[in-house]
Amino acid sequence: MIKNDLFLRALKGETVDRPPVWMMRQAGRYLPDFMKLKEKYDFFTRCQTPELATEITVMPIKQIGTDAAILFSDILVIPQAMNIEVEMKNGVGPWLPNPIRTAADLNRVVVPDVADSLNYVMQAIDLTKQELNDEVPLIGFAGSPWTILCYCVQGQGSKNFDKAKEFCFTQPEAAHELLQRITDTTIAYLKLKVQHGVNAVQVFDSWGGMLSPVDYQEFSWKYIQQIVDALKPHTEVIVFGKGCWFALSDMAKSGAAALGVDWTCSARNARYLTGGNITLQGNFDPSRLFSPPATIKKMVKQMIDEFGKDKFVANLGHGILPNIPVPNAQAFVDAVKEY
Repeated sequence: MIKNDLFLRALKGETVDRPPVWMMRQAGRYLPDFMKLKEKYDFFTRCQTPELATEITVMPIKQIGTDAAILFSDILVIPQAMNIEVEMKNGVGPWLPNPIRTAADLNRVVVPDVADSLNYVMQAIDLTKQELNDEVPLIGFAGSPWTILCYCVQGQGSKNFDKAKEFCFTQPEAAHELLQRITDTTIAYLKLKVQHGVNAVQVFDSWGGMLSPVDYQEFSWKYIQQIVDALKPHTEVIVFGKGCWFALSDMAKSGAAALGVDWTCSARNARYLTGGNITLQGNFDPSRLFSPPATIKKMVKQMIDEFGKDKFVANLGHGILPNIPVPNAQAFVDAVKEY
């Protein structure tokens, strides 16, 4: 049994004394101990070395006391497993030297045996579960098929993912073939994570907000729905679509246990659009963690008042920024715990 099961109870919609709290990208970036490891080991070495991934995953649990751990990994381990080369370049971020631009390019894209190609992730889960010793739940995650496609086609991060959208709109058959292969791989990957003991999974649709509502249904949501359908018999599924407030009413009918909300959507609108019956997660502006701790605490209380303490997971509206002072992250967590 998980000793602190507050997060899992909130996902099930149970009445709680206070909301649980964790932060997207909490495993690293802003923690000094993480920065030391970053200086010694490159990004994918950290992802692919189970001992390092475990150490980084557990850091925020020990240092700032969040109510859930999220495995240190990256959404781009999926394309790597699918035979698409991914590097992490300093000052650039993700870099894919051979992007997918034509139907012919799909010939080199495989649906892998995830137990083999992503075995290092499973080893990290096994080690992390031992290290956590059932103190808090462990979250596994994956990127949405659309978000993965964005990187696979664009070849790097982008403000508008114009090449990815052009690919979808000029070669829709190839785009849907790639999306389906990513979906099939992601389902197998998340199911295996559950078998290895993660207590919930989150699907990150980081670039869903790049699409119009109509295109979102075609190129993103129907693939996320496949993932939810496949995983919900096995675990609690959280769906987070950044900039996707327009899809919240559809998401609420998906069977997901909870929906992430970014900071551009108010608590009132999020509750209204989702019918008020599903657990919501969010939505503190990550940049607001630059505010003085006293201001952070006041704003967090206000956020919880607006969402309500039940059917709510306190989180940021996107990942924590690398240059946030640790005391400010601590103030965010403490404010929720003091509610």
